[in-house]
Amino acid sequence: MKNSFLVIFAPCLFILALVIGLVITQESNVEIKNLSLPSQNSKIRTKQVTHVLIHFISNAAIKPQNPYHIQEIYRIFVNSGTSSHYTIARDGTIYLLVDENRVAFHAGKGELPGLPAYKNKMNEYSIGIELLGIGTRNEMLPMMSESTYHLISSKNIGYTDAQYRSLNILLNKIFKHHPSIKKDRKHIIGHDEYAPNRKTDPGKLFDWSRLWFIKS
Repeated sequence: MKNSFLVIFAPCLFILALVIGLVITQESNVEIKNLSLPSQNSKIRTKQVTHVLIHFISNAAIKPQNPYHIQEIYRIFVNSGTSSHYTIARDGTIYLLVDENRVAFHAGKGELPGLPAYKNKMNEYSIGIELLGIGTRNEMLPMMSESTYHLISSKNIGYTDAQYRSLNILLNKIFKHHPSIKKDRKHIIGHDEYAPNRKTDPGKLFDWSRLWFIKS
């Protein structure tokens, strides 16, 4: 009787997990939660994925003392018509906003040396990952006043251990989905490397050496 109960009950639990949009990765206990953006915030992908772009995002310009409420971050995307495939919260929770088989609007205008096909078209070739994070004073001044920046708690500046852990797990997942992405710093890049004249993220506080594929 006990075994029969488990046979019936186990599939129900799995269905429930899908309904609430929560997936626990097999590699660890990191959560991936569904937080899908409207369809107009992305489009069908037609190009092979070759790059991953790392970004930071927050609501610090409006709420410097509470900059990371995920629903407010979601509204920033909706209201601006932008998007990313994933957002990683301070506690390491991963939010899926756009499926990888769709183009998210995260890169904007920019270019890579020696790759003219990517000029202003990085969205077509990339996966975008936003970390809930805040950069240095100089990196944030284009987005807020100095007085606003000084209202931000030091604990909310930079990135957390949990975020690096989740980012590594997520990158491993992305690499499995897209073997066309080379595991090196020419293909896993910051937004500030693609668009250095207008973007500062993920900035100086992001420690690239903490990515598992980076060789010292």
